[in-house]
Amino acid sequence: MKWPELTKKGGLGRTIGFVLAAYAIVKVASLTGLINDYWQIMIDQSLTIAIGALGLNVIYGFAGQFSLGHAAFYGLGAYTAGVIGKEWGRGSPVWFVVALVAGMIVPAVVSLAIGLPILRLRSDYLGIATLGFGQIVRVFLNNADKLFPPLGGATGMTGVPQIAGFDVIFLLFILVVLLVRNLVTSTYGRAWIAIREDELAADAMGIDPVSSKQLGFVLGCALAGLAGALYAYRYPYLHPSSFDLMKSLDFLLIVVLGGLGSISGTLVTSISFVFLLEILRMVLGQTFVDWRGVIYALILIVTILLRPQGLFAGKEFRFLKMARVTNRGLEGRDEHAASGD
Repeated sequence: MKWPELTKKGGLGRTIGFVLAAYAIVKVASLTGLINDYWQIMIDQSLTIAIGALGLNVIYGFAGQFSLGHAAFYGLGAYTAGVIGKEWGRGSPVWFVVALVAGMIVPAVVSLAIGLPILRLRSDYLGIATLGFGQIVRVFLNNADKLFPPLGGATGMTGVPQIAGFDVIFLLFILVVLLVRNLVTSTYGRAWIAIREDELAADAMGIDPVSSKQLGFVLGCALAGLAGALYAYRYPYLHPSSFDLMKSLDFLLIVVLGGLGSISGTLVTSISFVFLLEILRMVLGQTFVDWRGVIYALILIVTILLRPQGLFAGKEFRFLKMARVTNRGLEGRDEHAASGD
């Protein structure tokens, strides 16, 4: 049987070794002072953004549902977890776990309410709906202090205990990668890809497009909420402007640049994108903020001209590859049966 490379020819051992080596390098560099607190925050932010971008990749890259409001669900997760930590958690690990779970559940429930009527339609109606929803969330967060003062409103929220260090973020990052990888290589992922390629054909083959798209949308928004929850517990200040349309475009740019439907592309582009933005901000200063939209547009134009399918389209790291399927089923089944495996 042609299994994914994760479990073949020592692939599992190599993968575990690579993960442990990456973790050890960052930890040793941090403890020895090679990485200061500023760059440690950048590393943590890149992993957090990667979690949120994987959520959008599930929605757009695999399920083919165009979403322009991903930052709204990112913000809902951040504010949900933040207010729990600020009002009740106060640094408690138990409340931290509760906050992370709540930060995933709230965006998931909201996305379910949005998706139920919209995902029955074809074309880009979800993009229009999520674009409007993103503006609603931004206005709500700006005035949330009138409903519940600890939310801070337009002045932002402070006082969330900063207990989400590199260890926690790295662990959740690895778990999310494994979750997405296993889902997209399962029957659910194949259903998403079939719908993305041709929804009518998928429907004719017995796949329920509505329920499949709903599952992908809810899962993607839940991952955005988890990323937001980690953001709230890692950065001392939350403000509605951090979750506006430009942040949604950040996620969209990452997924498009990495290649739609490429987990590897999303991971590499997420980490590179965060450091690239920070370097541009350091070099250009306020000019970067003023011209950010123009820079994004130029990056997209150059990518479309030189690599329209994305940087990693059709490519995956070995442990993220899908098993190839032939008309005999999973390739190599006969060889294993003959060998008695």
